[in-house]
Amino acid sequence: MTLYPITPVPKPRQTKRDKWKKRPCVLKYRAFADECRLRGVTVENGDRITFILPMPKSWSKGDKAAYGGTAHTQKPDIDNLLKSLLDAVHKNDSHIWSLGSVVKLWGYNGEILIEHLAPF
Repeated sequence: MTLYPITPVPKPRQTKRDKWKKRPCVLKYRAFADECRLRGVTVENGDRITFILPMPKSWSKGDKAAYGGTAHTQKPDIDNLLKSLLDAVHKNDSHIWSLGSVVKLWGYNGEILIEHLAPF
C-alpha cells in the first residue's frame, strides 16, 4: 500500500488551442501529471485506487469532522480522476484490463492511495 500526497485532478478535455493558450485546468492537470511521474506513481492490473479529495477550507470544523473519510459524491467524476491518473503514469494504458476498485473519499488533504494487488 502506497500513499502519495498528491491532490487528485480530473482530466480536462483538451483541444489544439491548449498548446498555445494555456487554460488553468490544463495547467493544473499537467502539474499533476508531472508530480505523479516525479514521485514514481505506478498503477498495474488488480490495483485498488482511492482518491482522497480535500474538503473546502470554508467548511466548519463540525462539517469536516462529519464528512472526513466518507464518500465523495460531487464533481469531479471518478472516471475523469482515473483517466487523469492512468494517462499521467502510462504513455499507453491499454494493457490495464482490470482494477480491484476505485473509490473517492473526502479527506483533510488531497492524496492518492494505491494498493498493489494481483488481478484475481
